[in-house]
Amino acid sequence: MHITIDEDKCCGAGQCVLVAPEVFDQRDEDGVVVLLDAEPPSQQQDAAREAASVCPAAAIEIHV
Repeated sequence: MHITIDEDKCCGAGQCVLVAPEVFDQRDEDGVVVLLDAEPPSQQQDAAREAASVCPAAAIEIHV
């Protein structure tokens, strides 16, 4: 699994951080998503997929 993000799409909702805090964080100044681990270990992949699915701006892409 490889994760990419589109910072321009991010609306700063923070759902990704709530679902997968080991994989995503947010910038303090504007709330835009920060990718902590572009290739998370298997135990974090389900949470990363869920984070991508709940992202209201579709800013997270999962590549297999």
